[in-house]
Amino acid sequence: MSSAAAVAEVPVMPSPAGVPTPAMLQRLGALDRAARLRWGVAAALLIALAVGAFFYTRQPDWRVLFAGVNDKDGGAIVAQLATMNVPYKYSEGGGAILVPAERVHDVRLRLATQGLPKGSVSGFEQMEGASRFGVTQFQERLNFQRGLEGELTRSIQALASVQSARVHLALPNQNGFFREQQKPSASVLVSLYPGRFLDRTQLAGIVHLVASSVPELAPSAVSVLDDTGKLLSQSPDGAAGSAIDAQQLAYVQQIEQQYTRRIVDLLEPVVGKNNVRAQVTAEVDFSRTESTVEQHRPNLSPDASAVRSQQVVESGGTAGSTPPAGVPGAVSNQPPQTAGAPINGAAQQLAAGGAGQDGAPAGKRESVTNYEVDKTTQVTRGSAGAIKRVNAAVVVNYANAAGEAGKPALPRALPPEQIEQMTALVRETIGFNKERGDSVNLMNAPFQVEEPPPLELPLWKQPEMRDLAKSLAWPLAVSLAAAIVLIGVARPALRARARSKELALARAAAGKVDAIEGEALERPALPAPDEMPALELQATPEQARLQDARTLARDNPVAVANILKTWVNGE
Repeated sequence: MSSAAAVAEVPVMPSPAGVPTPAMLQRLGALDRAARLRWGVAAALLIALAVGAFFYTRQPDWRVLFAGVNDKDGGAIVAQLATMNVPYKYSEGGGAILVPAERVHDVRLRLATQGLPKGSVSGFEQMEGASRFGVTQFQERLNFQRGLEGELTRSIQALASVQSARVHLALPNQNGFFREQQKPSASVLVSLYPGRFLDRTQLAGIVHLVASSVPELAPSAVSVLDDTGKLLSQSPDGAAGSAIDAQQLAYVQQIEQQYTRRIVDLLEPVVGKNNVRAQVTAEVDFSRTESTVEQHRPNLSPDASAVRSQQVVESGGTAGSTPPAGVPGAVSNQPPQTAGAPINGAAQQLAAGGAGQDGAPAGKRESVTNYEVDKTTQVTRGSAGAIKRVNAAVVVNYANAAGEAGKPALPRALPPEQIEQMTALVRETIGFNKERGDSVNLMNAPFQVEEPPPLELPLWKQPEMRDLAKSLAWPLAVSLAAAIVLIGVARPALRARARSKELALARAAAGKVDAIEGEALERPALPAPDEMPALELQATPEQARLQDARTLARDNPVAVANILKTWVNGE
């Protein structure tokens, strides 16, 4: 029977998914206990992974509903979410409330209708429910004050540096007596973000914001504190005192720096850069003065004076009804003359006795005229921050004189004429005023030039190391190039040669076919070609066939193996 007979393989129909085949059961039964345990654990992990992925894909996408709410508002929101049967959870740290993404906007609108979140600061919106029956006047004033404090707190928290703020207003109850009325006051507590601060302009803005929002509240009655208890604003007592605060000191320093910069910018083009030093001291008066002057000039003429008031009194009667007046005699029988008033211009006419020649009735007339008194009132207010005195001290370096050939330049003093000119320029620069006591002192002296200490150069910058690197650069470069050639060219060539030798040996080993000796057959033993003498290398027909067989065995060993197989089987 031939062993080369083909065996027909019967295809095995695959079993339904999830139903183990008898072959699988046999394999599982053939496994030991440890292998079964490992396979069971692997199957359990696979099932757990599938279940976890299933439930993870079914979890809702959580989105932030509200973030940064206080505890009071957070509790009210959570209670309302539980009432509305809305699932929720907290973020890490409890800083935000999360709800499913598809219900974020709906929940926000529903909570907004209930006034949630209310926020930590409430303003005038709390006045909406204050107009209920039975509210007293004190409660109305209290609600108004709380609303005003809330609005001011919101405005102050809008600043970039302020994290939180609280405003306390003291609004006294006003009465009908003006002299007994008390002025309101305010206090502001601010908490700043880490690393931030409020400058003087921002503090002044907060003070004026609060003072402008409350009637009859002066800026000096507003106090601003930080969360450490430090008073940031100017206290009322300090404003009235003589001490200079930080803002006034900064103003003085700004004036001095401005004068110093002017002097240096003016003299540097003349004496050279870094050859002039200047210091300016300014005395600034921050006190506020007010003076009132009242002047009275002499009486003017009636035409040049202003009439204040004028009064005229007249009385008259008939000749028969006027009783006689005066001392009997010749004088009383004559009509009286009209008297003049040179000072006030009033005409006083007295009529005594009978009527005139034409029978006109007799009468009495009085005129009084008052004129304004000439007065001049002058009020002078002195502005704060006026310069009282300026002192300037300037030092100018010696000029460098041209030295001889090969010698350095020597410094020399400036001529007196040039020093006087520079002094005059400095006086004009600072606005010199002799009446207020200003002084300018300009000095010409050589500057001491200090030799800078030698810097420790790093090792790679030192001259000795640079010379050593230059001397070793060429040998190192040659060695590096040789290594590159050796590794990049010679080594791959040697590897390729060794690989070719290995391939040749493998081909030679594959070409050799072991002769299978069957029954004891007497076959002539032929000598190998290598063992034959050089003169006996002439190929015979038997040797040619043998060489062809070797070539066939080397080129197609499978065919030769099949031939030998048939020989062994006796076919």
